[in-house]
Amino acid sequence: MGREDKATWKSNYFLKLIQLLEDYPKCFIVGADNVGSKQMQQIRMSLRGSAVVLMGKNTMMRKAIKGHLERNNSLEKLLPHIKGNVGFVFTRNDLVEIRDKLLENKVRAPARPGAIAPLSVIIPAQNTGLGPEKTSFFQALSIPTKISKGTIEIINDVHILKPGDKVGASEATLLNMLNISPFSYGLLVEQVYDSGTLFAPEILDIKPEDLREKFMAGVANLASVCLSIGYPTTASTPHSIANGFKNLLAIAAVTDVEFKEATTIKEYIKDPSKFAATPAPAAAAASSAAAKPAKEEKKEESEEEEDDDMGFGLFD
Repeated sequence: MGREDKATWKSNYFLKLIQLLEDYPKCFIVGADNVGSKQMQQIRMSLRGSAVVLMGKNTMMRKAIKGHLERNNSLEKLLPHIKGNVGFVFTRNDLVEIRDKLLENKVRAPARPGAIAPLSVIIPAQNTGLGPEKTSFFQALSIPTKISKGTIEIINDVHILKPGDKVGASEATLLNMLNISPFSYGLLVEQVYDSGTLFAPEILDIKPEDLREKFMAGVANLASVCLSIGYPTTASTPHSIANGFKNLLAIAAVTDVEFKEATTIKEYIKDPSKFAATPAPAAAAASSAAAKPAKEEKKEESEEEEDDDMGFGLFD
C-alpha cells in the first residue's frame, strides 16, 4: 500500500513539473539552503498569484526534464544546474519583480557551528552585560575586553568572520550569547531561464540605458576600424562623407573652385572683419560709464598738480 502511494506521488510530481514547464515560459533555479518549512510557506504565500514554487529531489527533477526533452530540447540547459538543495520558481510576470519578492522574503538567523558565513560579521564595541565567568569565550577568539562594573566590556570592534569562513563552535556560542543573528536566509536565485535562454541573475540588473551605451561604444569602435582600413560600412560612411566635405572646403579655400557650401569660408578668408563680433550696447554703455569716473579722477589730479605748481605755500 505504501509503495503504491509513493509511486503515485512520484507520478503526480512528474506530471506537475512537466505541466509547469509547458505552461510557464520563465523560471528561476533557486537555492534553498537553510530555508525552513515555515519560511517556505511564507514565500509561497507572498508569491501566490504571480509565481509557483516547486521543490523536489534532484534525481526526480532531472528524470522529469529528460523525459520532456523531445518536446522542448532547450530544457537540457537546466540539467547541469540541478545540483545541491535547489528548486524552481515558475512565473509569467516580470522576472525582476519576482526576483525582488524572493529577496524580500529573508529571515534573520543565528550563526550555527559548521555554517559558511555569507557575509562579514563584526562585533561592535559594547558592554556585553555578561559576568566575568564568560571571559574564556572572548579569550578563545582573541577579543580584547575589560571588566567594567562587574561585567565584560568589549574594547574595540572585532571582525570575527569573513565571507566564506566556517563558523566555529566558539563563534556561534559567543554570537548567540550576545543575541546577534548575523545571517539572513531565503531562496537564492542561481540561474534564470527565459524562453529557451539560460543566464545568470546579474543580467536582470542591466538597464536599457546600459545596453544603449554599450551598443553605441561598439558602433564607434566599428566606425574607427573601418575608417582606418578604408572599408566603408553603414557605421563609417557618415564619417567618410564628413571628412570628404572637409577636404573639399580646404581645396576651395586655396583655389578658385566655387560651390555654395564654400561661399562663407571664402568670404571669411577675404575679409575676416566682416565676421568680427560687435560689442553689445549694454557692454558699450558700461565701458563708457566706467570711463567717465576715470576721466574725472584724472581731472582732479591734474587740478591738484596745478595748485602745487603755483608756488604759494600755506604761510606765504
